[in-house]
Amino acid sequence: MQLHISPSLRHVTVFPGNGVREFIKVKGGSRRFSWRMIFYGLLLFTFLLRFVFVLTAVDTIDGHKKCSSIGCLGKRIGPGILGSSSPPNIQEVIYQVFEEPGMVVDDKYPADDIPQSLEEFMAEMKDNMPDARTFALKLKAMVNYLEQRTRTAKIQEYLYRHVASSSIPKQLHCLALRLANEHMTNSAARLQLPKPELVSNLVDNSFFHFVLASDNVLASSVVATSLVRNSLHPEKIVLHIITDKKTHSPMQAWFSLHSLAPAIIEVKPLHQFDWISKGKVPVLEAMEKDQKARSRFRGGSQAIVASDTEKPNVIAAKLQAMSPKYNSIMNHIRIHLPELFPSLNKIVFLDDDIVIQTDLSPLWDIDMNGKVNGAVETCRGGDKFVMSKRLKNYLNFSHPLIVENFDRDECAWAYGMNIFDLEAWRKTNVSHTYYHWLQQNLKSDLSLWQLGTLPPGLIAFHGHVHIIDPFWHMLGLGYQENTSYEEAENAGVIHFNGRAKPWLDIAFPQLRPLWTKYVNFSDKFIKSCHMREA
Repeated sequence: MQLHISPSLRHVTVFPGNGVREFIKVKGGSRRFSWRMIFYGLLLFTFLLRFVFVLTAVDTIDGHKKCSSIGCLGKRIGPGILGSSSPPNIQEVIYQVFEEPGMVVDDKYPADDIPQSLEEFMAEMKDNMPDARTFALKLKAMVNYLEQRTRTAKIQEYLYRHVASSSIPKQLHCLALRLANEHMTNSAARLQLPKPELVSNLVDNSFFHFVLASDNVLASSVVATSLVRNSLHPEKIVLHIITDKKTHSPMQAWFSLHSLAPAIIEVKPLHQFDWISKGKVPVLEAMEKDQKARSRFRGGSQAIVASDTEKPNVIAAKLQAMSPKYNSIMNHIRIHLPELFPSLNKIVFLDDDIVIQTDLSPLWDIDMNGKVNGAVETCRGGDKFVMSKRLKNYLNFSHPLIVENFDRDECAWAYGMNIFDLEAWRKTNVSHTYYHWLQQNLKSDLSLWQLGTLPPGLIAFHGHVHIIDPFWHMLGLGYQENTSYEEAENAGVIHFNGRAKPWLDIAFPQLRPLWTKYVNFSDKFIKSCHMREA
């Protein structure tokens, strides 16, 4: 086959040859170039340029996953036919390097040779101009190294917060000692609470009965003061303060010398309740179980943080499990409220790390619809960090016992400010269910839930909870530092749940004034223990 192009470029003639292998012959009539030839040459070049552009665009759209065009397919297959291979792009190299096992800080990349920041890394890359693989290896080493440093810093933060939150500040210890001494030397600090003529009101259901269980005198005084000061009917308030034997004298001394009349205050140690002195007491058994759980972490907090394999949040949970509050009798008695107050029909149970900012008497007008526990749910709200708790956050849904009985996405609720209908409670098996699941947890090697009283409470009160307006209980002031003062000030009850208790130095400074405004820093006991507002 022959190809003949006329000198004027007007005619192109193809002559059949002897075979396809015959070399194509092109004949030109003259070496002289005319304007017409230049014009057609430019036209041909423009056509080829547009063709190349379209193929390149289609290839770019196809990407590296699959080919949908002849141009892309040719680009992929062509190098293989010619005996060469297309080098991987930078993205592929980085993925390959990051998927390789190992490559943390080692002899090849010691810590001293690894950039300490992104700025250092970019400067080094600009200076050395490495290939893609060296770039990826260096980047991976830096990421791994900085990840290790971040993990170490996070664990140290958890450890320091654990120590700070678990220790008793010397000011609180001083206050308890001074009040105990006052109780011994001053008869005015040993007054009967309440006065004999008011004792009958302790079982009168026409009053608003509140229960506070605490071994912290200062925290209890803030709860009591904020409750009475913000009440529209302080003469109708009866506050039952339950404490332990060692704190009874300081607590009685404080409330004997700091009257909140016309409100009625009862201070009673747990061992004086008739019910708890009768034989086997389940609440004490619960304390023993918590002690067993804590004993699993041999070596204490230092052994926990020494782990190189566990995630920081797991280490934080183990440190929290070692908190003394989990072995405090004050943390367990709420499940026995019907036995502790057999004559009362309804009470509001308060934790000692709350502040009351409004009148709580409307809580008695809430229709519980036969439910036992009136509580704020914790899975809905503007603060997704605090109000995002569901059963899966507390219960172990990898255990078949939990999976078979509960829905992982069911909303949780909070302890701290709860309305308990004791009359309805006595008609249920809530307390029995609570201890049944404690036994199941013990048999399961404590694997059903995180330590504490809320998880078994979520199980025991399952189906017996009436949801109340979140205005009555704002949570998270002990661990959500982004909560604003104005937002917290507008809540009915604020709860400093978390490690950053308002009486500790690690409290959030912008939120602490909501608590300190109920502390009289000019009081002689407060001043003598060097307690300061800021």
